[in-house]
Amino acid sequence: MSTQTAPATDAAIFGIVIAAALPPLLAFNQTPAATLYNQLLALAGWGLALLLCARALPNWRAGLTSPAALALALLVIAPLASVLWRGLPSSLGLGAAAILGAGLAVLLLAQGLAPAVRRTAAEALCWGLLVTGLLSVAISLVQVFAPDLASGGVIARSGIVGRAVGNLRQPNHLASLMMWMAVAAVFITERRGWRWLLAPLLFASVFTVVLSASRTGFIGIAMLAIWGLVDRQLSRTARLSLLATPLMLGLSWWLMTQWSAEGHAFGAASRLSEGAGSPSRLAILRDAWALTLAHPLLGVGWGGFNFAWSLTPFPNRPIAFFDHTHNLPSQLAVELGLPWAGAVLALLCWALWQAWRGAARADEDAPLRRAALMIVLTIGLHSLLEYPLWYAYFLLPACFAMGLALPAAEARVRSKVSALPLSLAGALLVTGSLFAVWDYQRIVAIYAPGEDALPLGQRITVCQTSPFFAHQADYAAATSQPPGPAALAAARRTAFSLIDARLLMHWSRSLEATGDLDGARYLADRLREFRNPTGDGWFASCTEPASAPMVQCQPASAIIDWRSLR
Repeated sequence: MSTQTAPATDAAIFGIVIAAALPPLLAFNQTPAATLYNQLLALAGWGLALLLCARALPNWRAGLTSPAALALALLVIAPLASVLWRGLPSSLGLGAAAILGAGLAVLLLAQGLAPAVRRTAAEALCWGLLVTGLLSVAISLVQVFAPDLASGGVIARSGIVGRAVGNLRQPNHLASLMMWMAVAAVFITERRGWRWLLAPLLFASVFTVVLSASRTGFIGIAMLAIWGLVDRQLSRTARLSLLATPLMLGLSWWLMTQWSAEGHAFGAASRLSEGAGSPSRLAILRDAWALTLAHPLLGVGWGGFNFAWSLTPFPNRPIAFFDHTHNLPSQLAVELGLPWAGAVLALLCWALWQAWRGAARADEDAPLRRAALMIVLTIGLHSLLEYPLWYAYFLLPACFAMGLALPAAEARVRSKVSALPLSLAGALLVTGSLFAVWDYQRIVAIYAPGEDALPLGQRITVCQTSPFFAHQADYAAATSQPPGPAALAAARRTAFSLIDARLLMHWSRSLEATGDLDGARYLADRLREFRNPTGDGWFASCTEPASAPMVQCQPASAIIDWRSLR
């Protein structure tokens, strides 16, 4: 590495560490989106990394033809197509396209790094994941053992007694961070020769998984043990430490059981008493497959699952309101259709095969590729049970790791090309994130107005022009304005974000007010299927003889195609 490029490389490494470490640690949030600022910080952080890494790229264009890049390119097109032809609100489509586009840029960045820089960049990524993991361990200890110290500003409060949720406020997300921390610890301790430190780091990760009570995390621990079993290029210490992770799980469980015997809440014990599976998740997969079979070629459109599923009759539906199938292949199939989703999944499998073959080689970069592949595989496992890759703070590090696991672009194309496009992408991510923070303050004012705030109606009208958050303002309009055409139009738009009992009630009233009585009854029928307490209270008047029955008390005369309700 020349002395001229060393400062640029140092700056690039700093950018990668910051991008990986900071987003999961931010606890501050404002209603209505709990993790929005974490996602914006991830986008800005990786935008900064793109800017700082630009001078270390020999040729980023060579990665454009890689299967992972082609898969992401197909996904970037999907939300934009859904905006143009499927009625998806532009605020939702632009946000999804921006995050997926950022993932593509980060993937190309990792593939375009020079070999020597790739090794340093991999260590920087792992340092970032290790730092955020260790601080998340400390946060989790406070949430479980000293919850009164969790103020919400620096350390998030756990809404589940006896369980750790990290600053991302989701146990499964915390568990995935712990898996990444474990992988990062293996790579760093092997690379630095600090093998004595690995076992304590792995125990901290495993113990925090137990505090989270995440069943996905328990499966992830098994993956760590399998890694130790099959990877013969790891040191003996590393392999034994990984093979010992199930024993660490047992020890952690025993320690928490002893603590709970003194009268303290142990979230994992009550969580696992529910069983290893989730009937509601299985039911949502069943319903998603039924929708896929009904729309096999083009699907219901990107971002349309919540809309289509909530407004299609499913008498045995799970009673929770789901906006996702909690399974990556299922989600792509139901929203994109089998051909499009099949192409994306085939390209991703091809990319994983390439990464696996590269990791199997006994060369200088094998440890790098194996750690990067494990980062991808652990979040891939999570994606079969949840939807972490819909969050920028998971998607972007995963894309960077995938780029590191794939063959280096320089090995295929030697000529150096301009890094200006990726630099522009980085600048757009940074400036766009800052703009989004400013724009979101207008949405916050709807739900938490200041003393000098405008009247609610005016605040909503202003926010409905937001390029990224108009759907949030539409929810307020649909549920606070008098039933009628304006509230009806807002309900149809915000329904692509999340349909709940309150929205269905107000939407039905607006259909009634505009003369669509059968549509109003049809939405009421769907609300009954959810067996929600709010809806049940609304329908209670139907059995009161003293009150005039609502239009919604009678069932709809026919099934209405959900597409006509857009």
